[in-house]
Amino acid sequence: MSLAQPNRPSLSRRSFTGGIHPPSSKQLARDQPIEVVPNPKQVRIPLLQHVGALCEATVKARSEVVAGDLVGKSEAPVSAFVHASISGKVARESAATLPNGRRVPTIPIKAGDEQLEGQALFEDTYGGEWPTLRLDLPTPDLIIQAVRDAGLVGMGGAAFPTHIKLAPNPKKPIDTLVINGCECEPYLTADYRLMLEAPGPIVAGALLAASAVGARRVIVGIEDDKRAAAEAISEAAAGTDIEVRVVKTKYPQGSERQLVPILVGSNVPANGLPLDVGVVVVNVATAAAIARAVLRGKPMTHRIVTVTGRGVAQPKNLLAPIGISYGELIETAGGLTPDAARVLAGGPMMGFTLGDLDTPVTKGTSGITVLTRNDLQQFEETACVRCGLCVDACPLNLVPTRIALAARKGAWTLAERYYINTCMECGCCAYQCPAQIPLVQLIRMGKAHLAAA
Repeated sequence: MSLAQPNRPSLSRRSFTGGIHPPSSKQLARDQPIEVVPNPKQVRIPLLQHVGALCEATVKARSEVVAGDLVGKSEAPVSAFVHASISGKVARESAATLPNGRRVPTIPIKAGDEQLEGQALFEDTYGGEWPTLRLDLPTPDLIIQAVRDAGLVGMGGAAFPTHIKLAPNPKKPIDTLVINGCECEPYLTADYRLMLEAPGPIVAGALLAASAVGARRVIVGIEDDKRAAAEAISEAAAGTDIEVRVVKTKYPQGSERQLVPILVGSNVPANGLPLDVGVVVVNVATAAAIARAVLRGKPMTHRIVTVTGRGVAQPKNLLAPIGISYGELIETAGGLTPDAARVLAGGPMMGFTLGDLDTPVTKGTSGITVLTRNDLQQFEETACVRCGLCVDACPLNLVPTRIALAARKGAWTLAERYYINTCMECGCCAYQCPAQIPLVQLIRMGKAHLAAA
């Protein structure tokens, strides 16, 4: 990689078919600087926070742990280690139901007296100097091992173990690393604030990831409603040839299948991965975590969570320990308003309705959105009028009504013929549906049935 000065952020004029433009509602929290959550009295660390195999506990009840200590591991091919997010005493193993409905074992840790808090914690996580030149970087093997030991997963929502994504595949060489800073989900602003306040570790992590996968170029994609973030990343990348490209704001721009063709010009196969076209995609928060793991030897113990919506008193962007409860983060944001009606784990398009505020935050928790009764404006479901709006909106060119109807009727062969497993559950179809048919819920139900069959 050359050391030429980067251009100013460039504008990509390409777009993708389908998609929607829902109200962003990002103004609720986008100007709120990242705040460090006061350490809770207890956290519960789920032993499954990732795609893949469940971890087994490596600590016993009554043992003392320090923040960053390993508390769960698995030697399965696809898994991610988990670590203590606070210092304290381990309690007896319990269980928790995650927002996706899966019930998993957790390691409770009761807080001790010695904790890193406030600005010191933020500086330890994102502050200080971060190298931005490709000089004397660790070898790819050392980078991947550090990422594995740190338990990193994709922080954009998929929670796929990062060390697997970075592992070289001789049959599919990587040409381009894409750093995803789109954050297209309405309401959420955690990635935006990270790009503004801590661009250094993002750039350093991008260079490390590019070295690990052998990419010859790095492209950072950021939507055009986040131009200040694009400027911050471009400035931090001075001295490298990292490209910062501003793309049109459109949901779901942050999806790999939409972002890769726009930035790289290659279409990801319907049942394939960016890897199939020589691309690896990494979220900006994941890139920062890579830098912290490799350059500082720090595991993934905290993440930024946007707590937002008109149903919370004071929307905020919070640096929170993994394992803290959703309810405690909502209280840190001033608590629920009198007209709060629904709490979502994530944003309104792809988030899950939360049934229990004691649910612990995981590595994949990017936001908490609290909607009011007025936001919901529920209507009664009616019959499909075959208007085709869901087809026009689908960014993958599927026919959502056919898939959903097949799932509702239990016609599983037909659902597979309509490519039910290709659907990424972005919610564009349900957003556009005038009949208020729960298309995404029906498709999720169908996928779950087929996976269990």
